[in-house]
Amino acid sequence: QVQLVESGGGLVQAGGSLRLSCAASKTTIFRLYTMGWYRQAPGKQRELVAHITAGGSTNFTDSVQGRFTASRDNAKKMVYLQMNSLKPEDIAVYYCAASYRGYNYWGQGTPVTVSS
Repeated sequence: QVQLVESGGGLVQAGGSLRLSCAASKTTIFRLYTMGWYRQAPGKQRELVAHITAGGSTNFTDSVQGRFTASRDNAKKMVYLQMNSLKPEDIAVYYCAASYRGYNYWGQGTPVTVSS
């Protein structure tokens, strides 16, 4: 089954930027997956931040609209989340997810901390 590994998280000052990456492996049909970025803040439920369809269309939750962008590189089996103008409320563990025909796969997450 597909494996997902996130990277790029870390500590950044408010107003700064981070770029998260998600590398997929053990799949030959990555281009068919709908990919998602989720986050889970301390004490809160996991929420969808962005998703990218197989065709490359993106959607974002309202709280990150205009600050975050997402992209995918099917040849490299990579998904990216560019996060700009980061705020303390963006603090969370960010997860990459892949879905296809009812099957869902998750990465292990990468933490993002924003200092005010």
